[in-house]
Amino acid sequence: MKRHFVLLLSFFLFIMLQATYSFSVEPPVNAIGITPNIGGYVFEGDQNEDNGPMYGLGLEYIFNKNWSIEGAFNFIDSDSAAGDVDGYLYRVDGLYNFSSSNNLVPYLAIGLGGLTLDRDMGESDTDFLFEYGGGVKYFVTYNLALKGDIRHILSFNGHGNNLAYSLGLTFLFGGKTAEAVLPADTDGDGVYDSQDQCPNTPRDIKVDSRGCPLDSDGDGVYDYMDQCPHTPAGISVDKTGCPMDTDGDGVYDSQDQCPDTPKGTEVNSDGCPLDSDGDGVYDYMDQCPHTPAGISVDKTGCPMDTDGDGVYDSQDKCPDTPKGAKVDERGCWTLGGVLFDTDKWNIKPRFRSVLDDVVNVLRHNPGIKLEIQGYTDNRGSISHNMKLSLERAEAVRQYLISRGISPERLSAKGFGCSRPVASNDTPDGRAKNRRVELKPVY
Repeated sequence: MKRHFVLLLSFFLFIMLQATYSFSVEPPVNAIGITPNIGGYVFEGDQNEDNGPMYGLGLEYIFNKNWSIEGAFNFIDSDSAAGDVDGYLYRVDGLYNFSSSNNLVPYLAIGLGGLTLDRDMGESDTDFLFEYGGGVKYFVTYNLALKGDIRHILSFNGHGNNLAYSLGLTFLFGGKTAEAVLPADTDGDGVYDSQDQCPNTPRDIKVDSRGCPLDSDGDGVYDYMDQCPHTPAGISVDKTGCPMDTDGDGVYDSQDQCPDTPKGTEVNSDGCPLDSDGDGVYDYMDQCPHTPAGISVDKTGCPMDTDGDGVYDSQDKCPDTPKGAKVDERGCWTLGGVLFDTDKWNIKPRFRSVLDDVVNVLRHNPGIKLEIQGYTDNRGSISHNMKLSLERAEAVRQYLISRGISPERLSAKGFGCSRPVASNDTPDGRAKNRRVELKPVY
């Protein structure tokens, strides 16, 4: 029997070698196989029976690509010293079939059965047995296969270890027999599953040699899903294959220099909101949309008026005017309406209300000191006008002191006719120049 065990071991090594290949072909499923076979039965050496030929029939049901069950019956024609011996071998086996990439499908088997021996002398005995082994199926066509099989048989009654081998022809009926001989292509894209890197491609979708859907513009979105199939290289796209436009302004993110523009805002070709007056504040935020060029604006797009006197900073000649002070068109704190007669410095009673407004401003701004500046028209000598302008400034200073303003907060200066605010060629212009201005000192 040692020779028989060597044969069995060699056969199993052959089966395992077949199983190491990259398999993808599946044996038929839900199919019935009928296998007439012929072979031989080898008795262990210490038994009385001689080795003899074996004939039989197998019936197999294939559940899925790997598992099947088989019932088999064999007749053994043997001899012994006492005469002819007829053997009847019957068994039920479970088979594990290895998926294969070609027509050759190896398998392993294990099962239970019995062996009945009838002798010429009228003696008959039956042994129950356990057997294991394997074999190879070679599919000649979709429904026809050659089958080689070998089994090691172990008797439960201690009547020895035997060997059975056979060669048969399997006829397949029903089931998906084509899968046993043709490589699988589950998604039907023309690329076999063993090579398909995208095995779940929808039907009728064009694929490349790897079995993956085409992506003509290389944006990572397959053509059949790509709503923008000609996206330039290097452009980030969304799940539909269209270039990203996160803020929805119509300018793609790759070109958008202002990617966070609020929805509905009109933008330029760079994706930035419009700034029609060029003041640095976008139109949708600009509360003063027609600011002249060169004017400094605040965050609302309106010209700056730091001291709140109603004169924009770009035009304000006196930018530090205290809150509440009345200013002229230059933004300077002028005693509007307080004018002096020619060569006079006295304050007329009707102008005292204007000076009382100055008192209120100073009281509400205790940190401000005031420089009172007197002016004249151009008539008279320079020295006379300098003295006259100082007297006018001092007259105002004394009135403010009389209304409770600390003298330390007030100073008077005369500037003569040096800074006219109107033409001295007309009576009205000369009247405007006979004035007093107030300059805050912080």
